Amino acid sequence: MNLIASVDRNWAIGYQGKLLVRIPSDMKQFREKTTGKVIVLGRKTLMTFPGEQPLPNRTNIILSRNPDFRVKGALTAASTEALFEMLKAYPSEDVFVIGGESAYAALADHCDTAYLTRLDYAYSADAYFPDLSRYPEWRMTEESEEMTCFDIEYRFEIWKKHIN
Repeated sequence: MNLIASVDRNWAIGYQGKLLVRIPSDMKQFREKTTGKVIVLGRKTLMTFPGEQPLPNRTNIILSRNPDFRVKGALTAASTEALFEMLKAYPSEDVFVIGGESAYAALADHCDTAYLTRLDYAYSADAYFPDLSRYPEWRMTEESEEMTCFDIEYRFEIWKKHIN
């Protein structure tokens, strides 16, 4: 499974239910990586989408502790066990965990690749991605040149989990 996120210097991902920033090339990369694939997200993340609707052209699986939670156009899993049972139907490399904080925390150990947009700034935030640099099994394996969008400097990074 894969993780995909935009994170700042402190591994922050959001503030008050919103992304820290919107960068067109980040959004483009997200679309390119996830279109036609399976995305796993928490219910609160779904509520931040336009019209609180699943993303088109993807299999959306919503993690919600509420076993009665349903949304048209998406599958729901009330536990990680139920999620893993659903995911058996899909190739692992086609599954992307897209947020939020609790989904990343619950599923990062089960992932082997992370596609990150690293923002060269520390924002005010209340939601965070796991700090992969603190885990010896995770290593950055690819890094783009620094890019700029308005006054925001950022890079695309790929992190891989290495098991010894």
